[in-house]
Amino acid sequence: MVAGLGAQVLLLTLLWAALRIGPSALAAGSACAVVTCATLGYALHRSRARTFGQANWVTLFRATLVGGVTALVADGLMHGPATAAIVALSVVALILDGVDGQVARRTGTATAVGARFDMEVDAFLILVLSVFVAASLGPWVLIIGGMRYAFVAASWVAPWLKGALPPSFARKTVAAAQGVLLVVAASGLLPVVASLAVVGIALASLVWSFGRDVIWLWRNR
Repeated sequence: MVAGLGAQVLLLTLLWAALRIGPSALAAGSACAVVTCATLGYALHRSRARTFGQANWVTLFRATLVGGVTALVADGLMHGPATAAIVALSVVALILDGVDGQVARRTGTATAVGARFDMEVDAFLILVLSVFVAASLGPWVLIIGGMRYAFVAASWVAPWLKGALPPSFARKTVAAAQGVLLVVAASGLLPVVASLAVVGIALASLVWSFGRDVIWLWRNR
């Protein structure tokens, strides 16, 4: 946990030196790191984990990058260097998303806590990216980032939504595509119409994926 906090402080310091991010950015990035490390530490304590695991180190590094993205988005910087930094950090985090799982499987250290940690980092990155893209394309983009959290909130009211879903390659593909498509839209390299189409495809595929899972859970409640 100390290493995670230290890494976040280092990244925020580098962002401040390069882009002069403001107090809101530093506060957002720091809060992200504190919440991440506190919840992860609590989860590891409850699971009585004896080691942290190499895969969790990779995921923790990804969480640090997401903290940097959060700081930049919170600062509201929309100029070229800030956008480039957001895209760069997000791309590395997305690439490493395929690494931690492989490391866990190859080292035989896959755990429920590690899988949940990986999923939460992915979900939060998508949320932050949707906030950034929504600033230029409209608030409807926030649906992408908020859908997973809305699903979790709905499961408190309808416990049958907490049922275990069968493995699905389509679900994994749609989930992975969200981050990629949002980064493409966030880069500003496409015309507005093309960005709207890209994000629209992301939202449509996500609605389809969640809708299919909800129907399955209802039928098998």
